[in-house]
Amino acid sequence: MATQVQIGISPHWHPYLFLIFFAILFEYNLHRLITILTNKDALKSDKHKWVTGNLKKFYALVIFSVLGFIIAVIEAKLKVLLTLAPIAALTLFYSTPLSKGAKGIFRLRQIPYLKIFLISFTWAIVTVLLPVIHSEKTFNDFHLSAVIVERFLFVFAITIPFDIRDTEADSQEGLRTIPLKIGEQKSIRLSITALVLFFALAVIHYTITNQWFLIFAFSISFITTMIFLSSKKIRRMPLYYYGILDGTMLLQGILVIGFYYISRIGRIWSVG
Repeated sequence: MATQVQIGISPHWHPYLFLIFFAILFEYNLHRLITILTNKDALKSDKHKWVTGNLKKFYALVIFSVLGFIIAVIEAKLKVLLTLAPIAALTLFYSTPLSKGAKGIFRLRQIPYLKIFLISFTWAIVTVLLPVIHSEKTFNDFHLSAVIVERFLFVFAITIPFDIRDTEADSQEGLRTIPLKIGEQKSIRLSITALVLFFALAVIHYTITNQWFLIFAFSISFITTMIFLSSKKIRRMPLYYYGILDGTMLLQGILVIGFYYISRIGRIWSVG
């Protein structure tokens, strides 16, 4: 819904929102399931601690996500499915084994440094293109490209800490990631740099489009996310990854929609 506001559409509920939700839930659980089935030792890691203690709930969640995804696909328009097919294939092969050789099972995520770029790209494309396809309107190329790049940079910034957390597990799997290459501190600086670039582009973009309320929304999002990325104390909190970092995306959406309605109320009062 935040994307709807950014591209100039009034925010509203639509079935494709469920497609996005269940697609993400399905891929996330598929990745966890394949990891567990192909590597029993993964259950011993802190990363899969919840799964270890809640296997029945996890399998129930897998079934729920599969059924929800199937229903969402059936209800979706054909042009949406055709447009998203390449992205869906990339996402599927990210978790699904492509081959098995002497060195074990190979998945796309094992291509050096690809993981974080693939996650950021997929998230940006899916969450921006779906509203565009359904709107059936013509959009300015610069405007649309800017939204995609902004989304990519923000997701990239908040995803790097997850790679930092997974350094031990990734090292054991033989994966090459940015934190394993440049270390934790330089990775945090890279994350902050991506966040600053996101904010700078957003300010320029929405100044040009005269959407000042979005600048206010992204300013708060930028400041709070910067604090979450920079603070060592916050990074040590138990819910840092699945609560705070994941929550920055939700907070940004709430801020965008909230300031949209505040700006509308302001315009009504000014006219009155």
